[in-house]
Amino acid sequence: MNLIEMVTLSFALAMDAFSVSICKGMAMGRSNLKSGILLSLSFGVFQAVMPVIGYLLAYGFADKIRSIDHWIVLVILVIIGGKMIIEGLRKEGCCVDKGLGIKETLGLSIATSIDAMAVGVGFAAIKVNLISAVCLIGVITFILCVLAFLIGKKIGMFLQNKAVIFGGLILIIIGVKVFLEHLSKGI
Repeated sequence: MNLIEMVTLSFALAMDAFSVSICKGMAMGRSNLKSGILLSLSFGVFQAVMPVIGYLLAYGFADKIRSIDHWIVLVILVIIGGKMIIEGLRKEGCCVDKGLGIKETLGLSIATSIDAMAVGVGFAAIKVNLISAVCLIGVITFILCVLAFLIGKKIGMFLQNKAVIFGGLILIIIGVKVFLEHLSKGI
């Protein structure tokens, strides 16, 4: 996976957290930037750690599945991307709340990063530089979520569902691209 693909994947993985950050920025009303930064930091850390967990769980099997690795990556990314698109099309609104506790922050961080663990499984199959990948995923998620929190305070629900749909489409496109590259090599 080259740098452009990795950056694109990082943006796509961040879309769930981006969407939630918009929602929280909108719902928390007059919250300060510190709340948004803490939430974004939690999202970034979890988005970076979960691929490592997926990678470690799958790495022992990578040599055994090399002949079908492109299928695994395709299926994982299409399922995750499809799920994101369906969630985005539901057009569920954000609920208004007064604050953000540690339990809610951790729960949201885990929920928005499960797909990153599945991507880590794919990383083991295609031999990605894991350290570079997770650093990029974490930093991009953090930056996007801080921006999303601020956007949420300004413009509200307009972008929420569109961001999730866009992220899902990007994941599907990346999955298809990896699959087609593998087929074109005749492996």
